[in-house]
Amino acid sequence: LSLGEAKNLPTYPGPNKMRDCYCTVNLDQEEVFRTKIVEKSLCPFYGEDFYCEIPRTFRHLSFYIFDRDVFRRDSIIGKVAIQKEDLQKYHNRDTWFQLQHVDADSEVQGKVHLELRLSEVITDTGVVCHKLATRVLECQGLPIVNGQCDPYATVTLAGPSRQSEAKKTKVKKKTNNPHFDEVFYFEVTRPSSYNKKSHFDIEDVDEVDKMEIRVDLWNASNLKFGDEFLGELRLPLKFLRQSSSYEAWYFLQPRDNGNKSLKPDDLGSLRLNVVYTEDHVFSSDYYSPLRDLLLKSADVEPVSASAAHILGEVCREKQEAAIPLVRLFLHYGRIVPFIKRLNYRKLFTSRDPNTIFRGNSLTSKCIDETMKLAGMHYLQVTLKPIIDEICQVHKPCEIDPVKLKDGENLENNRENLRQYVDRIFTVITKSGVSCPTVMCDIFFSLRESAAKRFQGDLDVRYTAVSSFIFLRFFAPAILSPNLFQLTPHHPDPQTSRTLTLISKTIQTLGSLSKSKSANFKESYMATFYDYFNEQKYADAVKNFLDLISSSGRRDHKSIEQPILLKEGFMIKRAQGRKRFGMKNFKKRWFRLTNHEFTYQKSKGDHPLCSIPIENILAVERLEEESFKMKNMFQVIQPERRVLYIQANNCVEAKDWIDILTKVSQCNKKRLTVYHPSAYLNGHWLCCKATADNTPGCTPCTGGLPANIQLDIDGDRETERIYSLFNLYMPKLEKMQEACGSKSVYDGPEEEEYSTFIIDDPKETYKTLKLIIEGVGTLEQEHAQYKRDKFKKTKYGSQEHPIGDKSFQTYIRQQSEISAHSI
Repeated sequence: LSLGEAKNLPTYPGPNKMRDCYCTVNLDQEEVFRTKIVEKSLCPFYGEDFYCEIPRTFRHLSFYIFDRDVFRRDSIIGKVAIQKEDLQKYHNRDTWFQLQHVDADSEVQGKVHLELRLSEVITDTGVVCHKLATRVLECQGLPIVNGQCDPYATVTLAGPSRQSEAKKTKVKKKTNNPHFDEVFYFEVTRPSSYNKKSHFDIEDVDEVDKMEIRVDLWNASNLKFGDEFLGELRLPLKFLRQSSSYEAWYFLQPRDNGNKSLKPDDLGSLRLNVVYTEDHVFSSDYYSPLRDLLLKSADVEPVSASAAHILGEVCREKQEAAIPLVRLFLHYGRIVPFIKRLNYRKLFTSRDPNTIFRGNSLTSKCIDETMKLAGMHYLQVTLKPIIDEICQVHKPCEIDPVKLKDGENLENNRENLRQYVDRIFTVITKSGVSCPTVMCDIFFSLRESAAKRFQGDLDVRYTAVSSFIFLRFFAPAILSPNLFQLTPHHPDPQTSRTLTLISKTIQTLGSLSKSKSANFKESYMATFYDYFNEQKYADAVKNFLDLISSSGRRDHKSIEQPILLKEGFMIKRAQGRKRFGMKNFKKRWFRLTNHEFTYQKSKGDHPLCSIPIENILAVERLEEESFKMKNMFQVIQPERRVLYIQANNCVEAKDWIDILTKVSQCNKKRLTVYHPSAYLNGHWLCCKATADNTPGCTPCTGGLPANIQLDIDGDRETERIYSLFNLYMPKLEKMQEACGSKSVYDGPEEEEYSTFIIDDPKETYKTLKLIIEGVGTLEQEHAQYKRDKFKKTKYGSQEHPIGDKSFQTYIRQQSEISAHSI
C-alpha cells in the first residue's frame, strides 16, 4: 500500500480550523498500520508505504482518517472501504477515493449461523397452526466497539399486518465470536380446523410469503446512549416453501432504514495505490519443469536466451520480473552465477564506463533487489542508531541561505550537518566486515568484469561497485529510511530535509568522481562539500570497496555482533505460578536480537527479563478461549515455562511468530509437541490434563528456514513467475515470431520486433517453446483445481456465507466458463 495524501478535509469548528490528522489501515475493522500525525493541515501529505502478508480472510480493506484530540478520544473524519473483490480494479494505480461517513451501518461486519424450521402442529383440540423455530447458533467476526464486544441477538417475526415481540438471547461477555445456541418459537398462521390435505390454505400461503424473520445483533453497552447496533439479517419465509427446514451461514448487513447520507464531497478525499496479489500455490512437484528451466538460466549460452532473461524482456517493468527471480535464485543458491552472467552481457554491450548501470536494466534491478533482501540487517547495524538520533534530536542542518529560519545560524547548521555526514561516512566505511557474503560475491564479479571490459580505466573497478553500494543502497536508505525498515514512518519535513542533504553528500563521496563540486547544481552544496575535499575520504572509500569486493575476504560470522530484528510494545502475562487472570497482564516493550529476546517497561529501560535464543523451544499461537483475548501467542522455554504475549493485531502477531521461530529454528532441544491452550485452574484447557508438566497434545507447526534474512518459499515465487508469463503470453508469442523472422531473414528488423533482445534466435526459440509448454500445463492444473473447488463448495457454508459477493462473482465466472466450453 502507498498512502499518498488527503485533500479538502472539513475544517475544525474552532478558531484555528486546522486539524492534526493520521490515517489507519484496517482489515475489516482490525487496525494493522498507522501513519504519523500530520499537524495543522486540511491537506495532509503522508507519503508512507506499508507491506504485509495477510494472515486471515477479510471482506474490506479500509482506511480511516482520524483527527487527534489531546483531551478526548480521537474523532473519525471519514473512511475509504474497498471490497476485497474490487481490489483488482485499482491494482497498482494511483487513485483518489472520496471519504465516506462512518456510522453504525457502515461498520457492519461478521456472519451469523442460523437454522430455521417451519412445522405444522396439531393441537389436542384438533386444530392446526404453523410454528417457526429459529435457532441462533453462533456468530463470527463481529466488530469490536470502543475496545469491547458483549454481543446479544434479538429475533423478530414481521409481516404486513403484524410484528411479534422481539425475543432476545443471553449476552455473551468479551467475545466477538459468541456461541448462543438458543431456539425461539413463533406462531406463523392462525389455528384452523385440520384436514388431511392441508399444508397451507391459500390465505396462509400469501401471508407466509409476505413474512420475514429478522435477526439483529447488538453490543450490550453501559453507556447512556444505549446499545450499539452491530448488524442485521432479514430472511423472507417464502424460501421455506421448498423445504421446511434450512440451515446456513449469512453475512450480516447494514440496516435498511432509508436514511440518506451526506454528500461524500463534504469530507474530502484520499489518494491511495494498492497492490494486492493472491496466488494458489500447488505442491512442489507441479513446478519442477518451469523451476528447473528458470534455475538453468545461469548456464544458458547466451544468457539472453534463458528463461529468466526472457521474463525480463516481456514484463512491462523490469522490477516486476526482478522481485520473484531474485527470491527464487536466492532460495536455491543460484543468485551469484545468474547475476554474474547478466553483468558480463551488460558490460560487454556497454561503451561508456561512467554509465554502465545507470539505466533500469534487468541486471541493475536484480542487484538492487538482492541488496534490499540480503542487506536489510546490514543496514540496521550500520545506519539505524544514527538515523534514530537524527529523527529524535532535530538539530538544525539547513545550509541553503534562502531556507534559513529566524534565529538559525548558517555556520552552526553547517557544522551540525558536517558532524552527521562524518559519522555516517565513518560507520559505512568501517562496516566492510559486516557486509553480507552474497553481496560481496556479486561485487567481486562486478569488479572483475568491469576491469576486464575497460582495461584503460583504472577507477572502473571502484566505480562499478560504488554505483550500487553507495548510489543504490546507502544513499536511498538515508533518504527514505522508512522504505528500508530503519524508521516506522516517513520522517517529518525538517528531518527529511536533513537526511536529503546527508544523502546527497554521501552519494558524492562514494562516487569517486574527479570534479565533485561540479556534481552539485546548488552553490551552497558545492561550498559545503569543500569540507570533504581531502584525500583521506577517497582513500577510505577505496579501502571499503576493496574489502567488500575481495574474493579472499575473511569470514567474520564468528564475531557476529547482536542484530536488532524486531521491537515494539505488546502485552504479556506474568510467567510465575500466580494465576489471577487479567491482573497479570501488563504492557511491555519487547526487543528481539539474534542473541536474546527481552522485555522492559519502556524503550531504553533496563530489561526486566531476558530469554537467550537457545532457550526458545517453540513459538506457537494461543487459542483465543484461553484468556478471551485475540492475537495471542506463546514462547515456550525449558522446564515448561511459558510466556504468553498478545500482539496489537493479526499481522503483527504473525510477524513476531515468524521471526521468533526463524531465529530459534536451529535450537537442538526444539519441541515437537505443544499445548495450544493455557494451563488454568489446575488443568490444560486443550486436553484437560491436570499435571502442568504433561507433554503437549498438538504437533508443533512445520519448520521454517533457519536463515533469518531470507524467508522465501520457492514454490510461491515460481507460481508468481508463472502468473507473469501467463499475463504476458501475447508478448511471448510475439517474441517467438521475432525469433522465426530473425533466423530466416537477415534484412532490416521489423519495428514490432525491435523491442526484444535476441542474440541467438534458435536458442531463444527453444526456450520460449519450453516456457509456453510449462505455462500451459500449469494453466490446465489451475483450471482443474477451480472446477473441483466449484463442485465441492457450498453456498451458505461457513467459508462462503450467503451474501458473499466474491463467491457470487466466482460462481458467475465458472458458469460462463462451463457454458463456453459446452
